[in-house]
Amino acid sequence: MSLRLPLLITGVPGVPGYNALFHFGHKYPGQVVGLRPTDNWRLEGEHIVACDMEDLDALKRLFDEHQFGSVLHCAGSCALKSCELDPAMAWRINLEGTRNLLHILEGTNTRLVHLSIDLVFSGVGEGNMLETDSTDPVTVYGKTMAAAESLVSLMRPDATIMRISLPMGVSFNGHAGAIDWIQSRFKKQRPATLYYDEVRTPTYTDCMNLAFEEVLSRPLPGIYHAGGPTRLSLFEIAQIINRVGGYDPDLLMGCMRVEAGPIPPRAGNVSMNSAKLVEHLGFEPFHSWPYDSRYIPTHREWHYDRSVDEVGSAELLEQILYCNPLREEGSVRPPFVR
Repeated sequence: MSLRLPLLITGVPGVPGYNALFHFGHKYPGQVVGLRPTDNWRLEGEHIVACDMEDLDALKRLFDEHQFGSVLHCAGSCALKSCELDPAMAWRINLEGTRNLLHILEGTNTRLVHLSIDLVFSGVGEGNMLETDSTDPVTVYGKTMAAAESLVSLMRPDATIMRISLPMGVSFNGHAGAIDWIQSRFKKQRPATLYYDEVRTPTYTDCMNLAFEEVLSRPLPGIYHAGGPTRLSLFEIAQIINRVGGYDPDLLMGCMRVEAGPIPPRAGNVSMNSAKLVEHLGFEPFHSWPYDSRYIPTHREWHYDRSVDEVGSAELLEQILYCNPLREEGSVRPPFVR
């Protein structure tokens, strides 16, 4: 089967949506529309439309104009602390926006791929979460995403729900991505404290785009995990960024979640098992992040273990952490914000 066009990508200010917009926009010129909130005026482009998901009438007009064949739904507020401090905002954006989209899609054959998150789990166990495991989120963000999953499953049972983890790719403003904040601390010679016991399955956006394209092009109803094959704690992710970027190793601190503040609450080991998606696609779309096992930490002092001829740099970090060198051929990525 082929992808039904035109394609709408919601939530393009976020890292998955932003990178998907460049990927699909290059492959299908003039057939892709990116949706951003009206207050995010910094994000502009020829095929980027300002429209709030909560504005049902505006959303209807957009669909009437373009008659979308497919939707990659990436929209939502993922700022953990903001969601905890303003739950009404989180529910409005993450649930009501999805409800509006589903209302508009009712009675159509538009293909829907809905992105969710690994944080629908608490991570109290050993990770390796399966699609059949019960959701038990500890954050407002996770609760709203779990509710959105249920709504999509109820109202659009033919849709694909893809739970992603940390998307590793370029952000539109240079500070919206998983790598951005950590690197910004080190660049400014400021310490960064990350958790030993929050474990994720980070994924290159280069690989995510490939998986999105495959899933959009075939009937694949239900929930699928879409995390990378390598499990890493937030502390280990920061170790990688510190060493690859050539930053001062003394700037990296680590602690257990229990030692952190109460807001936002933190999940534990929410690493996902994505074997179901691999089986249904017939191939493994995800490379390990980072792609080279030499850059995977082996102990808590690993970021200090640098040979005299090892040269880390911001340029190297861009080349191998934001981008997947194994996906260079045919990849179209957004420009870096420096």
